Amino acid sequence: MSDKTRDIVITIMFVVLINLFFFANLLKKDTEISVTERRKLAQLPNLTLKTVLDGTFRNRFEQYTTDQMIKREEFRKLKSAAEIYLFGKKDHHAVYRYQDSIIKMEYPLNEKSVLYISKKINEIQKNYLKDMKCYYAIVPDKNYFTKEQEYLRLDYEKLQQIMAQNIEQVEYINIFDCLQLEDYYLTDIHWRQENLQKVVDKISNKMGFQNRLTIPYEKEEIIEFDGVYAKEIPFIMKKDKISILTNDILKNAKVYHYENGKETKIYDKQKIDSNDKYDIYLSGNTPLITITNPHAQTQKELLVFRDSFASSLIPLFTEAYSKITLVDIRYMRSKDIEKYIELKDQEVLFLYSTLVINQSNVLK
Repeated sequence: MSDKTRDIVITIMFVVLINLFFFANLLKKDTEISVTERRKLAQLPNLTLKTVLDGTFRNRFEQYTTDQMIKREEFRKLKSAAEIYLFGKKDHHAVYRYQDSIIKMEYPLNEKSVLYISKKINEIQKNYLKDMKCYYAIVPDKNYFTKEQEYLRLDYEKLQQIMAQNIEQVEYINIFDCLQLEDYYLTDIHWRQENLQKVVDKISNKMGFQNRLTIPYEKEEIIEFDGVYAKEIPFIMKKDKISILTNDILKNAKVYHYENGKETKIYDKQKIDSNDKYDIYLSGNTPLITITNPHAQTQKELLVFRDSFASSLIPLFTEAYSKITLVDIRYMRSKDIEKYIELKDQEVLFLYSTLVINQSNVLK
């Protein structure tokens, strides 16, 4: 074959391939959600004279074509594989493998964010919880447990110091020494409920309800799953397993969701088919819920301001209280607290991960 003939054949094949790719994208049904990225994908924008003239259509259409590209997940995986194996990068979009775990670097420390959430805790305490005993605890992210200098880490000591210096009338419960990397899922950001006994012991001792936790738990394996980081980088990882700790108290407890008026169990097994299996715990992220224990031996109540880490921890406190109220001010304004909650003599816990503390603009 002559050089000219070869060039013609290559050009024709390239044009055919490009056109096939183009028409395949046209015929492809739009995808609503990216499971690996845990986000909604851009949809085809409305074409109007106004959106064309102000540039909105162009910008949204560009995002739409990127999000809806055929075989997008495979191309993302190929890109990350090239960066790690071909170009020798240690991480992909700050996600890396450390021992048997996949971790995302959280860096640098956002001091303004730490001050903001400290101010928010003070504001809630002063405005609504003046006569109540209040505590706060910080959940370290997985990056805390890496010791190699090549991975960037928050200054966790400074984070704790800033909060200790600025939070008033709320006692700190340090749970950092109760945890290790093995207490977290391999491919997800969250901790394993079955590994939280040391955390339960530390918090219950500090808050004084350890003597009200008397009934042992049974461990029940629910389902294997891939966590939020499982497909971010092309490592072959073991599947994680969702397990629950349960007993008669937890089986009979009722969870009420203010957002939709529904009542569920503590472990929502309907979430087995959801994109995020961690939603099995208390049905996932929601603005306001209550856990009612009909067999409580006390009338004491607990009020928790929380993020997603509390979903698997707080059920283990159920036996110690007649009612637990969980508030997520990422989805609910703190000034609306009194509209829905009868504030009286509850015990109060603020429980936030370093991920939220370092990005506290997510709070309303």
